[in-house]
Amino acid sequence: MKTATKKLLIVEDESSVNYALSLKFKLFPGIELFYAKDGQEGLRMALEKKPNVILLDIVMPKMDGIEMFKRLRQDDWGKSVKVIILSNLSDPNKEQEAKNLGAEDYIIKAEWKINDIVAKVAKSLELSNIN
Repeated sequence: MKTATKKLLIVEDESSVNYALSLKFKLFPGIELFYAKDGQEGLRMALEKKPNVILLDIVMPKMDGIEMFKRLRQDDWGKSVKVIILSNLSDPNKEQEAKNLGAEDYIIKAEWKINDIVAKVAKSLELSNIN
């Protein structure tokens, strides 16, 4: 039985974070990964690729994650896509704004181990780890 492909878009300007996440997500069968390094590229890719889940940083060049999230929610498809915020920014106002936009979760990078982040995203994607 073939596993249905799930799409994950990671919108993150730190290449080391993208690399670490990509290594972990390659352990899952049936996942297609897409990357964007800023909110402008992320919005374009989200609307084009229509991922099941978007892992979204807040502080990025060109367009920050909150602005991308707002614009995403203006699109018919984008109104309901699952978004998980992954940020260095521990700001209660930004966290509340993200939750008001419908963020599934708000993860502070420094407070989480990468395996925990991957597990949370995998749960959102409804994936099973091959291990």
